[in-house]
Amino acid sequence: MKLMPLFACFLCLAFVACAGSVKTETLKYTLDGRTMIGYLAYPAGLMAPQPGVLVVHEWYGLNAYARHRAEQLAKLGYVALAADMYGDGKVAADTQEAGRLATALKQDRAEMRKRARAALDALHSFRLTDTNRLAAIGYCFGGTTVLELARSGAPLAAVVSFHGGLDSPHPEDGRNIKAALLICHGANDPYESAADMSAFQDELRKAGVDWEMVIYGNAVHSFTNPNSGNDPTKGMAYNAFADRRSWELMQDFLRERFGKVE
Repeated sequence: MKLMPLFACFLCLAFVACAGSVKTETLKYTLDGRTMIGYLAYPAGLMAPQPGVLVVHEWYGLNAYARHRAEQLAKLGYVALAADMYGDGKVAADTQEAGRLATALKQDRAEMRKRARAALDALHSFRLTDTNRLAAIGYCFGGTTVLELARSGAPLAAVVSFHGGLDSPHPEDGRNIKAALLICHGANDPYESAADMSAFQDELRKAGVDWEMVIYGNAVHSFTNPNSGNDPTKGMAYNAFADRRSWELMQDFLRERFGKVE
């Protein structure tokens, strides 16, 4: 008799572990003859298609941080693809290389959009993706990227930018946005000017976009990444409160648009 509660407890723990387990795999796709190496994460044992979420990495490339975010989304029930924006799974060796890679695409928004769309198409083609429920989230460089993807008119229901760039070389493209936008921004981010923020909001107002911007006090750039350190005077630093609050807000935002996931 005394063994029964322990056995029941074991079954309960086993169920929880199974329910939260995630399957991951490499997903290769091509663009202009170049191999792009994405990272796919989805709930283990998933049988029916679920909403797909594209994750776009920071300026370093598709590293452990971006993969972790994809896995977090999979634990919530989504099919998540961390995109490869540089090709061949390239991850920058240092900030100098990251700057070169990211700047090249920031200066060529058409190419940025094309690479992001290739990743979205790869997610769309995965057998367990609900193609009628698609979203994109991005961090820093990735935040800029998902906003450009939205401006391209991509079939997205929701887009979330975490401390992304807000400037837009072609603000008239705001009229192409089909997605609802959530912008999570640090109040003390030194990399985004007041002029760019004002112009960005004006772009969305004129286009009649469904959008909201949440500004986190005492947060600077890259506030969601623990690897950013804890010294805000450097302009980039982790803020645990802003990280937690923005992630929870994102979950509510996706649930509002997609409903319950299995």
